[in-house]
Amino acid sequence: MHWVAEAERDAANGSLETSLWAAADQLRANSGLNASQYSQPVLGLIFLRFADVRFAARRAELEKAATSARRGPQVDEPSAYHEKGVLFLAAPNPRKKFAGARFDDLLKLPEGTAVGSSVNNAMRAIERDNPQLAGVLPKTYEIFDGVLLKDLLKKVSEIPATLDGDAFGRVYEYFLGQFARTEGQRGGEFYTPRSIVRLLVEILEPFHGRILDPAAGSGGMFVQSARFVAEHKKDPSTELSIFGQEKVASTVALARMNLAVHGLDGDIKEVNTYYEDAHRSTGKFDFVLANPPFNVDAVDKERLAAETGPRRRYPFGLPRADNANYLWIQLFWSALNSRGRAGFVMANSAADARASEQEIRRKLIETRAVDVIVAVGPNMFYTVTLPCTLWFFDKGKKDTSRADTVLFIDARHIYRQIDRAHRDWTDMQIGFLANIVRLYRGEAPDFTLGGAEAKAKLEEVFGRRPRFADVLGFCRAAKVADIIAQGWSLNPGRYAGVAAGEAVSDADFGERFEAFNEELEVLTAHAHELEKTIADNASRMVAEQ
Repeated sequence: MHWVAEAERDAANGSLETSLWAAADQLRANSGLNASQYSQPVLGLIFLRFADVRFAARRAELEKAATSARRGPQVDEPSAYHEKGVLFLAAPNPRKKFAGARFDDLLKLPEGTAVGSSVNNAMRAIERDNPQLAGVLPKTYEIFDGVLLKDLLKKVSEIPATLDGDAFGRVYEYFLGQFARTEGQRGGEFYTPRSIVRLLVEILEPFHGRILDPAAGSGGMFVQSARFVAEHKKDPSTELSIFGQEKVASTVALARMNLAVHGLDGDIKEVNTYYEDAHRSTGKFDFVLANPPFNVDAVDKERLAAETGPRRRYPFGLPRADNANYLWIQLFWSALNSRGRAGFVMANSAADARASEQEIRRKLIETRAVDVIVAVGPNMFYTVTLPCTLWFFDKGKKDTSRADTVLFIDARHIYRQIDRAHRDWTDMQIGFLANIVRLYRGEAPDFTLGGAEAKAKLEEVFGRRPRFADVLGFCRAAKVADIIAQGWSLNPGRYAGVAAGEAVSDADFGERFEAFNEELEVLTAHAHELEKTIADNASRMVAEQ
């Protein structure tokens, strides 16, 4: 199925986010700073602007209450702000040469002032008065020229104080995405494009419960889950309990700032997920969402031995291949409770991996928890062009009529072309794809995301009263017996097939060639592993003679 949406260039170019980014990026170009030096401090200023707006609103409430109350005013008591989920920002203290932690006070600093030092002190004061942010905020503003930093403060001050929290969050997310583009490979380590995350969330439907991301990055999975809840007229701060793990300290800081900008609280731990389980996750979570690093090698499997086996983190055994894909997959599965759902991004090669990985995949399929597999086309990520696959687990599926089926969707030809090198999905396309899954599950369609256009497309493909049906070349609910016949493959292309009259395009050939190359690399790693095993066995046999 082909659905290429038009790029919305004109609308995007007029937005607040893009105009702010264009100005901030122009300032960076004239600064001599690289993207990694520039990104966190700029995000910190956006964070401070948001915190200041919420602080000012709460302070006005307290001042109004103080005029009619017998007790003294609470306007300078941090607890009066914390109880409403608002950060406390200290006032200037000239005696201590402290310029304050409020955005407007920093904005008014006179020319010649050590602006970088003042902003650093403001960030330290915020961490002191709001312990949940300890060690999170950037404090490297002294690397900025004073004039540049003043210009940045002025530019960020253009974010209207009338914006609601979600709109502030969108500015922060937009800057995260743009920095991910400019930082190249490192950007891919902390940021998953919004449209990918949004489809994961729409299919998972995290209305209420405990949610885990063991490869948390900058926290986008949590933000989109919260947005899903809010769009369905519930309060995400009471409906969701957020837990994450991330091994890079600076990325943990990005995630915690991202949550705070969106008015969310979460427990994000700085640990290496392969070896550490900071949240005692096995069997504890309603939802798992993740975009783990693909094809990681050199994981020390000896350190995983104690966590291998039934009711442990690696319940189906350790793969012999020097590749961590099936370690991640097991971590996601094992963290779910008996009704839990997981959605995650995975390398294409994992769907057809052989040898010990195939055996793990067999065991996984036999649990009847594998629910949906979606093939995604190339250029959806900022740092890699390869296509990927989205996997979905549902441990409650075994008690439904879907127990013996897996839904495969080939969405490689559904996208919007942003520019020559990048694609995404529109809200209408995401809504359409998510509603195919709802039809398959026997649920009513939900057009909260995508609206009338998603509804029209669903009716075009599945009828005026939509009911799920296999569509050649696009989607198929395959039986487990079919999967066994395909060597336990979870590659959607093997099941969706090719529609009548549909030719293989140059783009398709390129995708397949890249996928074959990725699989060749995996098989080569298997071969090297076997060579080592044979050599070790031969050496042992010689030694025993």
